Amino acid sequence: MTENKIPYKIYLTEDEMPRQWYNLRADMVNKPAPLLNPGTLQPMTAAELEGVFCAELVRQELDNDTPFFDIPQEIRDFYKMYRPAPLVRAYCLEEKLQTPAKIYYKFEGNNTSGSHKLNSAIAQAYYAKEQGLKGVTTETGAGQWGTALSMACGYLGLDCKVFMVKCSYEQKPFRREVMRVHGASVTPSPSEETQVGRKILAEFPGTTGSLGCAISEAVEVAVSTPGYRYVLGSVLNQVLLHQSIIGLESKIALDKYGVKPDIIIGCAGGGSNLGGLIAPFMGEKLRGEADYRFIAVEPASCPSFTRGEYRYDFCDTGMVCPLAKMYTLGSSFIPSADHAGGLRFHGMSSILSQLYADGYLEAQAVRQTDVFAAAEEFARVEGILPAPESSHAILAAMNEAKKCKETGEEKTILFGLTGTGYFDLVAYEKFHNGEMTNNIPTDAEIAASLAKLPKVD
Repeated sequence: MTENKIPYKIYLTEDEMPRQWYNLRADMVNKPAPLLNPGTLQPMTAAELEGVFCAELVRQELDNDTPFFDIPQEIRDFYKMYRPAPLVRAYCLEEKLQTPAKIYYKFEGNNTSGSHKLNSAIAQAYYAKEQGLKGVTTETGAGQWGTALSMACGYLGLDCKVFMVKCSYEQKPFRREVMRVHGASVTPSPSEETQVGRKILAEFPGTTGSLGCAISEAVEVAVSTPGYRYVLGSVLNQVLLHQSIIGLESKIALDKYGVKPDIIIGCAGGGSNLGGLIAPFMGEKLRGEADYRFIAVEPASCPSFTRGEYRYDFCDTGMVCPLAKMYTLGSSFIPSADHAGGLRFHGMSSILSQLYADGYLEAQAVRQTDVFAAAEEFARVEGILPAPESSHAILAAMNEAKKCKETGEEKTILFGLTGTGYFDLVAYEKFHNGEMTNNIPTDAEIAASLAKLPKVD
């Protein structure tokens, strides 16, 4: 089709929506390294993992070979409340930047949770319900995952216990209240409610918390409470599987108009958004069917890809969870209280880490103030106030578009707009008032944390 026939927003019909999730691992020659038992340092078995996670989710977590998993009809019906999500051609941003680049973004904020997290939340809650469980526990950083899970649990009649990173609990009180609207209990982490929380508070008095801390607390409550399991909103293989709905929809929409992106960009904290967006495109690259440039964008305050090491590490600060081989800053690393709370995890998805190590993916670390400047420029021309996490991808996409202006190249750029920033106005206020700073860890701070990594051959 000709250029002027591509609409501002491309929606799929109900019949065009994906009926299966795509398992990227099936096309990876080098599979992600297995999770290790923290006691024996041997690969975790399904039986061991089922003490923490739902049985079906364990099956999905460990499957490296099945390319597609059917999406249950009940989940597809729930998806219809907010999916398909629009793929937007950013004509106004292109005009503002005066770039020959063509910019598209997949907008995942059209639901009450305000983000892409609901794609996996409903799946994990569904499998918990099918198993006959009473409830689930989890952690949340910026609150998007906690909000999404509370919605899914409220819909299915499950109890939901959320441990929210303390700095986000204080910065984002309204997102906390949305969780409570849907029936969840929300506790600032680290807390006095768990053994690991009390231990962390004793060792780090006054800490603002981290995702690693909150994970430890949520896992402790799950394994000690009959009828409960733990669920996680990022990092795990199963989560990237569910989030592949983002990339699958994006590819179907682009294919309808004969559009092939040159560059695909996503923010990177634990990996759920980026992994979901790139999944089918990366599959094509791995199979030798097409080539793309993939860019992961992380905060300079928590730079696991760009300054971490590819090692086995605990996924939680309390060191009670399995060990994962990933790019990590060390489970004891507690990042500064920056406003992109969803990107404040010390490690990265094992899938994305393996792809990065194999050279299929590149990474950039960007400063908080630059991120918010890009977010405001985007909001003024595209009419959406973006979440701080998403704005990392916006900044990188704008930078690539500006390079096209300099070179005259007409590249096509796709990025993930993971959600809205209407619960993040305290952060925007601090940016406007000149109170926002760029907190970048020193080499010595990172080295001290990495020195505590477990010794795994």
